[in-house]
Amino acid sequence: MVFGVLITQLVGSVIWATQQRAKAEIEAKMAAQYLAHSASSSIRFFSSLPPNYRTVLIQQFREMGGTRFFVQANNALVPITEIEPQKLAQTVKDKIGATLKQDLPNSPEFHLAFAWPDQLTTTADGMRIGDLPESWVQHILLIKPDPAPILVIQTELEPGNWLYLATLMPNPYFLNGNDPLSFDRLALEGLSLAAVLLLSFMVVRWITRPLAALSDAAEAFGNGEHMPELPETGSREFINTARAFSAMRQRIQRYLEDRERLFISISHDLRTPITRLKLRSELLDDDVLRGEFEEDLDDLDMMVKGALQFVKDSDIHENPAEVRLDPLIRRLVRSAHLAKHQVDFIESGLTVRGKPLALKRAIGNLLDNALFYGERAEISVYRTDDDFVAIQIRDHGPGVPDDAFSSLFDPYVRLVHGREQNEGGLGLGLGIARSVIESHGGQLILENHPQGGLVATIKLPH
Repeated sequence: MVFGVLITQLVGSVIWATQQRAKAEIEAKMAAQYLAHSASSSIRFFSSLPPNYRTVLIQQFREMGGTRFFVQANNALVPITEIEPQKLAQTVKDKIGATLKQDLPNSPEFHLAFAWPDQLTTTADGMRIGDLPESWVQHILLIKPDPAPILVIQTELEPGNWLYLATLMPNPYFLNGNDPLSFDRLALEGLSLAAVLLLSFMVVRWITRPLAALSDAAEAFGNGEHMPELPETGSREFINTARAFSAMRQRIQRYLEDRERLFISISHDLRTPITRLKLRSELLDDDVLRGEFEEDLDDLDMMVKGALQFVKDSDIHENPAEVRLDPLIRRLVRSAHLAKHQVDFIESGLTVRGKPLALKRAIGNLLDNALFYGERAEISVYRTDDDFVAIQIRDHGPGVPDDAFSSLFDPYVRLVHGREQNEGGLGLGLGIARSVIESHGGQLILENHPQGGLVATIKLPH
């Protein structure tokens, strides 16, 4: 926005300055031509007078006041301290000089200059305008409080007799309007730029504040937190988006509730026929056939229980809180020690924000896997360089083949080594752990340790 406004103002200033210069140049040339004709008439008039009468007449003009030019008769050319060079001033001098030559072709050379009043001398001995009586110049020149540049025309009427004419341009401050970078112009553009940026900031904030609320609501919903309904205020597009998001959230919530009710119904409906089938299998006389029936029914019962466990364990309804990792992991380690497992753990003093029971379930699943399949485990907690908290669980088992990593999180997937070590497992622990960790905005990384065994790293936002 800043860049666009600056470019717009720059282009507008260039166009305005070009037009202003062209207009100022035309007006200045017309004024210069008018002034040159007046000057040529004055020069012609004084040339027609005897030299002795010029001084008397000049004195009378000063006493009368109200003349177009301040006139001075000198016996030599008066040196003039000119203003700083400006293109428009030079254009005016060229136009006046050309007009004087045209009106007075027989006159000698004309000396033209623009000077500031405080530096303007009127005689060869250095007398300045400010040293003269105020009545002589107050109706002709602008000396104070806001001085204007004075045009001085000098020409030699006869050898040793110089005529000195000083006057203002019809627009005394014609040079001021020629500066596109004047303070007034820059101040106006600065104020307009500040106003545009302030209004743009307010509009952008008005537009993006609802989007921030939408982003927070989406993140909270993804983490399983309860969020109030989004307010249907703001732009038409945001209102439509908020309604679509609310409808999507309601559909997903209904889907999750329907899924949970479905599995509860399955559990309720299947337990009765499975129990009846187990009872009827006891009536079979063939021991081999009865054993096969019971084995199939046990597998079916375990699959139903495993599916229900997967649904419920991955969706633990808790309020997020500050979780101190040391006490949580210490309880898991103490339980492992009671079961005669070897677990090494060094406390870190770190905390994370999350759901305590869900995190305990996820870390417990990973620790159980390490103890079932890796004999002993080591747990370490540390801060990462990208401001995450890492919980690393390493076992000393055989590790995982490289081609099996992609399927480890799939439900009911168990490797050969896992089935040998833990026949009662369902292959659901890693999937549950990853679902819980991702709902906390984290990441679960599995990799083989260079010295053997598997390393499971949980990365959670600090």
